[in-house]
Amino acid sequence: MRSYQKGLSFLALTALIYSLFFMASGEQAYAQTALTVEKIQGGITNPTFVVSPPGDTARLFILEQDGLIKIIKNGTLLETPFLDVSGISSSGGERGLLGLAFHPDYALNGHFYINYTDNGGDTRVDRGKVSDNPDIAEPDSLVNIITIDQPYSNHNGGMIAFGPTDGYLYIGMGDGGSAGDPGNRAQDPSTLLGKMLRIDIDGDFPYSVPSTNPYYNNPDTLGEIWAFGVRNPWRWSFDRETADMYMGDVGQNEWEEINFQPASSSGGENYGWRLKEGTHCYNPPTDCDPGGLTDPITEYDHNPECSITGGYVYRGCAIPDLQGTYFYADYCSDRIWSFRYDGANITDSMERTSELVPPEGSYAGISSFGQDALGELYIVDQGRDAIYKIVPVDPPDCNQNGRNDNCDIPLGVSSDENQNGVPDECESGCGEMNDDGTINISDAIYIVNYVFIGGDPPDPLASGDTNCDGSVNVSDAVWIVNFVFVDGNAPCDKNGDGLLDC
Repeated sequence: MRSYQKGLSFLALTALIYSLFFMASGEQAYAQTALTVEKIQGGITNPTFVVSPPGDTARLFILEQDGLIKIIKNGTLLETPFLDVSGISSSGGERGLLGLAFHPDYALNGHFYINYTDNGGDTRVDRGKVSDNPDIAEPDSLVNIITIDQPYSNHNGGMIAFGPTDGYLYIGMGDGGSAGDPGNRAQDPSTLLGKMLRIDIDGDFPYSVPSTNPYYNNPDTLGEIWAFGVRNPWRWSFDRETADMYMGDVGQNEWEEINFQPASSSGGENYGWRLKEGTHCYNPPTDCDPGGLTDPITEYDHNPECSITGGYVYRGCAIPDLQGTYFYADYCSDRIWSFRYDGANITDSMERTSELVPPEGSYAGISSFGQDALGELYIVDQGRDAIYKIVPVDPPDCNQNGRNDNCDIPLGVSSDENQNGVPDECESGCGEMNDDGTINISDAIYIVNYVFIGGDPPDPLASGDTNCDGSVNVSDAVWIVNFVFVDGNAPCDKNGDGLLDC
């Protein structure tokens, strides 16, 4: 029969509590889930993009530059492509099948939109329709929405997306190519090149210009123009929660940039190209800003970087502490970064390259990021013909169902009757305070955080009373430490008989 409570010495406990205190203090500011990537598909020829239809958690649609759209369904690559436009598109270099967007009401109307380079070298945005088989498009359903002449073979843009709040189709157009925008097209109001466009595809066919566009019915400026002054906005995106736009704009000789448009914008921004490259004068080389230009929120120089790949703001369920974090990369160096932006200041800026290392050891050309219906993010490696998913290291799985606990409720596989964000089968018991399904040192830190720093209390509060004395204090943290490290009694088991005593 046990006659004494196993435990640490007084000095050791004191030192440990001090350590927990400082860990708790730092945890509020610096704790962040460790990340990695998992390869979800190889053998994709020159992938350019990956996306899911709205609300579709079972499928990912992958674009191949040569003209195929393929589907990964429940983790399996389907043999038959969703769509094949290889016969009507030209590819190579910066040309090919470059963009895909699903209508916000895709589940009802089956309409999707593709951005590709036709056999004449021009940009086309076409609308297609899904067939009775949800995994195959109607082969003859494509109709042209807009065609834009391209004077050169590069700077085609490629990204298209629907606005999260207005439902309009946005089209990012490059300046038409060659070096230095020789026609100054990005500043020319009579061409759609070098602009962000916004059109209404639900009104008159093939489209209409929204009356809220900044140049609607302006005789001197094309009405489709939403913003000026971009060189090649290859990959840009909306924050699905805030509707803010983040635009990776590929630079010329020295600078790569990320432009930002808040959801409150009424359009009309001029992001500066070719007057400026990033925040620096380009043409003219001095005194280049006439006023009214919108500078990027961040930029980086070349060597070895040379071509930005814009990404997404993370809004998934699997990594809660990454909410609001924007990811982007460089195509040439394959470096990956992230930051948060509140509309005025960038915070939490960091490089992610070393933690997001693929199984092969390195990337070979990050051509795009992707986002699925849940808001999880993917990395498209064109050089390795592969798709990777950004995932947490050792995700919680308290109910042992093979899925991240944080996503069980959004996926509908677990109930949450009290709506506290924790699967009902994972609700906290005695000593388990942070809802990760296990009792460990983090629960002791949780108590110290509550007692000394004013952090959130255990929920329910009784789960923190590990020694059954009717209050939650530092002695409960000591109890957990003894249990975790020195084989002490389990929380709420005062006499060590394996039964709860409070």
